[in-house]
Amino acid sequence: MAVSFLKMRTSRMVLAFVLGLLMYAMNPLELGNSAATLLAVALTMIVLWVTEALSMPVVALIPLFAFPLMGIQSIEETSKAYANPIIFLFLGGFLLGLAIEKWELHRRIALRIIQFTGTSGDRIVLGFILATGFISLWLSNTATTMMMFPMALSVIHVLKQKQQLQGNLDHFSITLLMAIAYASNLGGIGTIIGTPPNVAYVAYIEKEIPGLQIGFMNWMLLCLPIGLLLMFALYLVMVKWLYPNRIRSTPAMESLIDDEIRALGPITRSQKRVLWIFSITVLLWMARILINQVQPWFKLDDTIIALLGGFVLFACPAHANDRKDDSNKKEAHLLEWHDTQKLAWGILLLFGGGLALAGALEKAGLIAELGQWLAQYAGSGFWLILLVTTISILISEVMSNVAQVIVFAPVVTALAQAIHMDPLLLGIPMTLGASCAGMLPMGTPPNAIVFASGQLRLRHMLLVGGVMNIVSIILITLFSWFLLPLFLR
Repeated sequence: MAVSFLKMRTSRMVLAFVLGLLMYAMNPLELGNSAATLLAVALTMIVLWVTEALSMPVVALIPLFAFPLMGIQSIEETSKAYANPIIFLFLGGFLLGLAIEKWELHRRIALRIIQFTGTSGDRIVLGFILATGFISLWLSNTATTMMMFPMALSVIHVLKQKQQLQGNLDHFSITLLMAIAYASNLGGIGTIIGTPPNVAYVAYIEKEIPGLQIGFMNWMLLCLPIGLLLMFALYLVMVKWLYPNRIRSTPAMESLIDDEIRALGPITRSQKRVLWIFSITVLLWMARILINQVQPWFKLDDTIIALLGGFVLFACPAHANDRKDDSNKKEAHLLEWHDTQKLAWGILLLFGGGLALAGALEKAGLIAELGQWLAQYAGSGFWLILLVTTISILISEVMSNVAQVIVFAPVVTALAQAIHMDPLLLGIPMTLGASCAGMLPMGTPPNAIVFASGQLRLRHMLLVGGVMNIVSIILITLFSWFLLPLFLR
């Protein structure tokens, strides 16, 4: 089996390089040598990303050696993309999420939300959607799902032990597991750092349009409402329409949640310190513009605030009674460097590689030419937004959403510019659509995690995911056509 898988990946790599060589040899666009070489490298990288023949961060390293060796761009120019400020914004967000996870604040928040919403079948699902969605604003969707998944299985286990349970437990199990996966994906669209496609798009568009700055709070004010609307639609679709459970609140469920909260004990001083640092960081993001206006000594931006918050986590001591010491690692501070072993460093490299590729294609004029070509066949206005949103959601079912945004952000930007349309009117729905995959287990890691439980069938995911894809297409399109222009004025 392992040998067969290895052969499959090798054949995909060969296919990617063969296609790249054919693109260079045939040169269908009759480009100059440098541009033809760049297009061949771009095609090779895209095929490697789409087929997952190599790890995506590894593919993202290709520009660093391929561009200088092939005379496309110097190593100094290429490497600038890997130090884009938006990458460090995501790094700071990663560190905040890492501290929340390390000191188990995420679990405490989730249980409190569930306790607040109630313990009937419908309310448990709603509580999990809200808790998962909130946590995924700050943690990756994969980490959020991994944290919530065992809790969902515990709830299902307790209900299965109730012999006289009234209602449909199968429907409850289906909706609870899918709620975790889908809310992890949908909740993350509410902040720039909530999901990698957001970071990838913001990094690209701020570099592409000089003077444009999409601040942390601007994005949150713009996209958090549509994220909440999509999660509410998810609740209605699953619980009120496709899989109603009709399970009433029971003392056993209330006891389970209360026991889980008691097991956490009182909030520790270290947890309070993490919560304070996190809260102050968020407040600085919210008040950044006002702070910059009222004083002339320094200028804050979202990246500086994120890195400052991450630095303080390393500098702030953990309370002596809370330190998790062992023979090798002394937990003297809220974060220690060995904690960053869990950090998704590969995602940061992936952003850098995507920005380097997009920048080189833009500099060579290839993106503009592609946009002009598409503009001949594209419509405009509402129907174009609908088309871009639909294509983005469908492609995200079979392609990594990060790679998707990296590949298509330059294309939709060039298309918008070719028809004299604000690029954000196409770029934002394309980016939001990339986080809405729900029909297939391979669409996103959260989908795969809950599907691996064995309690879901593909038909369940196809049904709920298919309906949610339609709902997402409608809501994102209407949002982008009617409301987005109001924010862009």
